[in-house]
Amino acid sequence: MQIDKLRGKQLDQMCDAILSLKNREECYKFFDDIATMSEIHSIAQRLQVAKMLTEGHTYNVIEKETNASTATISRVRRCINFGSDGYQLVLDRIMDEDEEE
Repeated sequence: MQIDKLRGKQLDQMCDAILSLKNREECYKFFDDIATMSEIHSIAQRLQVAKMLTEGHTYNVIEKETNASTATISRVRRCINFGSDGYQLVLDRIMDEDEEE
């Protein structure tokens, strides 16, 4: 895993901070303080790209709907295919929650 290079006290603290958030509003407040608008947009965009890729959408459709570059789409695709399954883990959980509502 690439993130292994960053593992340590600071990253543990950040993960613990995220895990401590109890609802969407708390997430909005935390990310508003901790990240730039551009960083938040990039993360949200990558998650949307991952969702669309797993749904079988083409690069052209994803590019038009998300405004993501083909480089970003390719990077997300590599993570889905060869990464740590983090996207799939989160997407599965989001889909499960959507089905429950």
